Amino acid sequence: MTDRIQRRFKQLQAAHTPALVTFITAGDPDLATTARLLPLLEQAGSDIIELGIPFSDPMADGPTIQRASERALAAGTTLTKVLEMVRQVRSQLSVPIILMGYSNPIYAYGWQRFATDAAAAGVDGLLLVDLPPEEAHELLPAAKAAGLKVIFLLTPTSDQARISQVSRFGSGFIYYVTVTGVTGTREAVASSLAADLTRIRQQIKLPVVAGFGISTPQQAAQVAGLADGVVVGSAIVKLFEQHQGEQLADQVCQLVGSLKQGMTATAH
Repeated sequence: MTDRIQRRFKQLQAAHTPALVTFITAGDPDLATTARLLPLLEQAGSDIIELGIPFSDPMADGPTIQRASERALAAGTTLTKVLEMVRQVRSQLSVPIILMGYSNPIYAYGWQRFATDAAAAGVDGLLLVDLPPEEAHELLPAAKAAGLKVIFLLTPTSDQARISQVSRFGSGFIYYVTVTGVTGTREAVASSLAADLTRIRQQIKLPVVAGFGISTPQQAAQVAGLADGVVVGSAIVKLFEQHQGEQLADQVCQLVGSLKQGMTATAH
């Protein structure tokens, strides 16, 4: 299996451009819409796409992504159906696809079976917000055997032991949570972010992407100067509440394009 994540970061580093990582919830409002939007996200400027696995108790997510999960579950979205949808659209995409969510649906599916099926469908990585490295002993060997990257989180409160652990067990990239609390848009980027990211990047060889609360091209540009990539989720997911059909596709592409433009302007 080709390492699409590593290849994408190498291409971006050669171009001195940070990665734009975009998040949408799989199955919101239905899986047909998700399948149609994935190639459009790539065309609009997404370098990596995070697909949220809908879950009934998304404790790390703010109201916007919680509601997206509820809509997706109401539409009958399951993990099996998400993998099938990825398998169908994979040939239309060159960007890495990361599944992001919570341990429970993966545990119920079976760690080994999930790793094999996800990799076969064309999924590149997995990020489970409630699964720290010390609890990932069943997932890690299965994922490694399948060629699936396991991405871990670091936060402003991560101590030295946690940073070392994530550095040792993580693969693909590290997701740095810029704020304490749940996902959602914020008015401003934390003033300590530059110092925090510098400290993390000195100790970790993997690319570090920063997310949670980044919603505008200006904020994305600000963080792009400090990290290897920027994650935008809630600001995109909010559009799914306000629009549908062609209008939704247009609005999502417009926002993603403006985010990428803001980040690229800063990088050069």
